[in-house]
Amino acid sequence: MHLTVNGKSHQLDADPQMPLLWALRDVLNVKGPKYGCGVAACGACTVLIDGEPMRSCSVPLEDVQGEIITVEGLADTDGTLSQVQEAWMDLQVPQCGYCQSGQILAATALLKENPSPSSEDIDDAMSNICRCGTYPQIRNAIETIAAHNQKQEG
Repeated sequence: MHLTVNGKSHQLDADPQMPLLWALRDVLNVKGPKYGCGVAACGACTVLIDGEPMRSCSVPLEDVQGEIITVEGLADTDGTLSQVQEAWMDLQVPQCGYCQSGQILAATALLKENPSPSSEDIDDAMSNICRCGTYPQIRNAIETIAAHNQKQEG
């Protein structure tokens, strides 16, 4: 089985039915995606597959086609954080942080598709669960990035 994760190619000898989450965490030692619920409800395991947010706990390896990006793969090769990661840090979004890699990836996908999302767009896209209730901080970070994007356009 072949996977491309964060720009690196990997050949895996794994059960094709193994969830992507376990291949990432247990085989490739990529720890950003977290196990939360195991049924694709919480979003702690969110990764991007060809830019689309996917719940990796419910995607069998045999169904993975395309490049996988985890939170570890968002920064530039020189270590410069992505716009979303910077906003998360600047605005101190995380509390416990457990769900935040999935939140960051969901926000990244949203902002790539729609650089200036409305409140409704944010609500529709950000379906990940945060047990600490940092939803206002998450929304603030996304809205801050959107406002910055609008200034850059105008």
